[in-house]
Amino acid sequence: MEKKQRKMLSSFTILVLMILALAVVSWIVSAAAPDSGVTPAGFSTIIRSVVDGFSDAAGAGADLIAFIFCIGGFLGIVNATGALDTGIATLVRKLNGREEILIAAVMFVFSIGGTTYGMCEETVPFYIMMAATMVAAGMDTLVGAVAVALGAGVGVLGSTINPFCTMAAVAACNSVDVPVDTGKMIALGVVLWLTSYAIALYFVLQYAKKVKADKGSTFLSLQEKEVMENEFSKGIKLDAQLTGKQKLILWIFGLSFVVMICGFLPWEDYGVNIFSGWSEFIMGEGIPMGYWYFDEGAILFFIMAIVIGFIAGFKEQEFINKFIAGSADLISVAFIIAVARGATVLMGNTGLGEWLVEVIANTLKGVPGFIYAPLAYLLYLPLSFLVPSTSGLAGLSMPIMGPVTSQLGFSVEVMILIFSAANGLINLFAPTAGALMGGLQTAKIEYPTYMKFALKPVICIGIANIIIVTIAMMIL
Repeated sequence: MEKKQRKMLSSFTILVLMILALAVVSWIVSAAAPDSGVTPAGFSTIIRSVVDGFSDAAGAGADLIAFIFCIGGFLGIVNATGALDTGIATLVRKLNGREEILIAAVMFVFSIGGTTYGMCEETVPFYIMMAATMVAAGMDTLVGAVAVALGAGVGVLGSTINPFCTMAAVAACNSVDVPVDTGKMIALGVVLWLTSYAIALYFVLQYAKKVKADKGSTFLSLQEKEVMENEFSKGIKLDAQLTGKQKLILWIFGLSFVVMICGFLPWEDYGVNIFSGWSEFIMGEGIPMGYWYFDEGAILFFIMAIVIGFIAGFKEQEFINKFIAGSADLISVAFIIAVARGATVLMGNTGLGEWLVEVIANTLKGVPGFIYAPLAYLLYLPLSFLVPSTSGLAGLSMPIMGPVTSQLGFSVEVMILIFSAANGLINLFAPTAGALMGGLQTAKIEYPTYMKFALKPVICIGIANIIIVTIAMMIL
């Protein structure tokens, strides 16, 4: 008799259980330490944290939801032209068994986005494309998903000039009169970024080769394999040829993402002024390229969807139906991201975050450097799990950790990278990381399946991080 497969918990269920667990923790801390400033989470606090995950205060907001829906509509229009499926088939034919080059290149490009400007939510649409490409190349959807997740994730982990991570931490330290040598900080960030990238790439390539050689070695469940066959395999015909119109659509498709990335990069902060001004005609006065956010990204993809629909010759009603159908495909992604933010909302409403930072700072006082660095990294892990937002955690913790580190005679620059690396490591697998959970949802991969793969590389990256920051703390 065939053994019945155990059904996995859905991503939604995992997130709700986590919010409930945080509520229980707030009661325990409040009872054990009445002077902690932590408020026990009541029923209304728990319920509102889920709903408020959609609000601007939670960091998700209508702009991110609009961005996701417009990308969904954009992809719906592109898919309807057949250009993407045919383009993937053409790419797979040209690679001819050398998909490892594509995986390495894609992961490196995403890691550059992560280290420079904190590429995160913007990766969500790439999960679909990479999943489809890897399936067409004889692998599985998990290969595509982990290439995106770990690629961008290790970049954020080793942030260099990321305004939402290391630069936010520098600003937080400066606000309490703690100076930071950004040259040292960036150099250490590069070391963490490239070592983490190398480790992640090794594990992704090993799994990809294994699955291609033996389909039975996949980590996907039976249900996920059925979904992969139905949604990622049937639409791609490897002998399909691109038409001239489809080639033009693919060029516009690729250009749209390049423009999006350029729009999000803070050029003027890096001393580059050539992009100033011209985008204000489309985005509005006072919003030059380099100062875009999710609402500007939504506008870009909406306009590009119209352009591609016009080239494809879609009629008005046909365009609207396909755009709405594409947006509908990402409704679950929007919900996942918002509910994941609910954990951060509850942390803020109960005061758990502030209390935990104070506990960490007090724990680290009086220990030598070779203990201070790894202990700080380990203590930042639970804090990062509860506050996955890099900029939020920088603003919450660095005004406390910066002065403490400086007063003890240790390197503030290393402390900033400890925060960046620990926070980045947690966001490689935490269910509170909305972009990760949303991306997995688009690739039709359950969180437990992802964790079957991610556990080993995450542990190895964490160990490497600790060794690097400990050595750096002892010599800087």
